[in-house]
Amino acid sequence: MPMLDLLITHASLPDGRTDMSVAVQNGRIVDVAAGLAAPATQTVDAQGQLLSPPFVDAHFHLDATLSYGLPRINASGTLLEGIALWGELKPQLTADALIDRALAYCDWAVANGLLAIRSHIDTSDPSLLPVQALLEVKRRVAPYLDLQLVAFPQDGVLRTPGGLDNLRRALDLGVDVVGGIPHFERTMAQGADSVRLLCELAAERGLPVDMHCDESDDPHSRHVETLAFETQRLGMHGRVTGSHLTSMHSMDNYYVSKLIALMAEARLNVVANPLINITLQGRHDSYPKRRGMTRVPELMAAGLTVAFGQDCTMDPWYSLGSGDMLDVAHMGLHVAQMTSPQAMRQCFDAVTAYPARILGLDHFGLAPGREASFVLLQARDPVEALRLRATRLKVWRRGALVAETPPATTRLHLNGRPASTAKTAIDIEKYRL
Repeated sequence: MPMLDLLITHASLPDGRTDMSVAVQNGRIVDVAAGLAAPATQTVDAQGQLLSPPFVDAHFHLDATLSYGLPRINASGTLLEGIALWGELKPQLTADALIDRALAYCDWAVANGLLAIRSHIDTSDPSLLPVQALLEVKRRVAPYLDLQLVAFPQDGVLRTPGGLDNLRRALDLGVDVVGGIPHFERTMAQGADSVRLLCELAAERGLPVDMHCDESDDPHSRHVETLAFETQRLGMHGRVTGSHLTSMHSMDNYYVSKLIALMAEARLNVVANPLINITLQGRHDSYPKRRGMTRVPELMAAGLTVAFGQDCTMDPWYSLGSGDMLDVAHMGLHVAQMTSPQAMRQCFDAVTAYPARILGLDHFGLAPGREASFVLLQARDPVEALRLRATRLKVWRRGALVAETPPATTRLHLNGRPASTAKTAIDIEKYRL
């Protein structure tokens, strides 16, 4: 084997393989095998830690990120007040502020091993200022982060005068995906019309669809059913995503048994947003209080590709967030009660492999020929990574190191105890009788 650019040894992989080596040349993985030995410009001993594909966020809003408190705080904590607040902020937006905030968030993302984001951009204003700003951000971050943009008519594509024309112009400028928000149109019928029109537009242009769909507590909201039908009618199987789908949390089981079958037939993709769904939904309930997140384990069991998204970070809808997809998966695991070993690994996949599949990022993955983009975590396996929200020790993009963080270790000053500790798993075998 010729001189490698990078050789990582003694790594654990998400599929359970241990003591593995990963060889990198010219920004691509050339081999993944146990015990590789070859000269390399740089060799990294993973010491049994987890080497993972990059984290991927299948649902975010970069145009609103880091705007918390502008022009005021969401007092009710509801989705609708967040939309109204964003409407108050839009006249104050400048391209420079949008770009600066988005770039700052992308810095956070890379530090957390998050190397791909699908971001929805508001196309409601005829100026398309957010679209132009985010296209500039996409250009600037391209060397280190895959940014996919969705034309998102926040105020309703039919409810907004000129909304459909604005969205078309955004696509003409180079936006990648057709979005929508049917539950925010004026009527259920108009919402269904918007789904049909937007799916037809995407089919005409050969673009994927990612639609905010049924983001409410209304058990009678039926737009995902329409989305599945239009996907089937237009032959767009596998290219359409329904995001949020929180109304499924409130639907009766009989209807859902029919609905999931229709979604599976259309090969619809799904993105749940655990942090935001459980924060915004159920606000009108007393007790018992609905949590709102869609039926993740049932959708996965039916064979649908389901990912978790961050959705918001410090914006009109959510005051927290840090660009850490392990935090998102950790919350999703708890809310969906996915606590079996297999289910917990599915939650890890929901922020790595599954969103990469939804975004069509075939170059991600720990296999020969794939792009050498990956993350070394201070954990031995995906479950431990979730439990600890593990430190991202090193982050590589196309074979180049783009971020690193010292290991999380605490010094102890306790008589008779070790001098330091880290929250890794203990060797339980030595405690067996």
